[in-house]
Amino acid sequence: MIRKLHHVAYRCRDAGRTADFYTKALGLKFTMAMSEARVPTTGEPCPYMHIFFQMADGSHIAFFDLPEQSPMELDPNTPPWVQHIALEMDNAEELDQAVVRLKEYGVDVIGPIDHHIFQSVYFHDPDGHRLELTYRTETPKAMKELGDLAIPMLQEWSESKQVSDKAAWVHKSLHT
Repeated sequence: MIRKLHHVAYRCRDAGRTADFYTKALGLKFTMAMSEARVPTTGEPCPYMHIFFQMADGSHIAFFDLPEQSPMELDPNTPPWVQHIALEMDNAEELDQAVVRLKEYGVDVIGPIDHHIFQSVYFHDPDGHRLELTYRTETPKAMKELGDLAIPMLQEWSESKQVSDKAAWVHKSLHT
């Protein structure tokens, strides 16, 4: 059985700038760096720096700096709000402190946004990766209702590709 996330990896343009942002703006611990001339899984030549930042649960967010590859780009066929990394905080106070830290670092922050079961703020790292900081506000009743709706909503979507109002209570203001 899968226990937890070990790490998720993205590309960055500059490992030093990325390390500065994730340690200073977000307060993550820089735990590992690996650098090779060849890709371990394929053997192909591709010099890289692979850097890791640890979260409180021991999981990591990691980045590859690939100086000999074509310039890094975000997916042009996907809206920028879709692809994002959501990182969980313990409570509203921690989120507020993180927002202050981000703003002191010069980061534009969107939110907080009330998703009914969690509160979130959104911002971008220096490479344009969208990040979300969030804390849970869920209730057992809300989570049961969403769980009970998951399969019917997915089936409805798969058949029609039409928006369902079954869980409209999550973002009420978008459905009035």
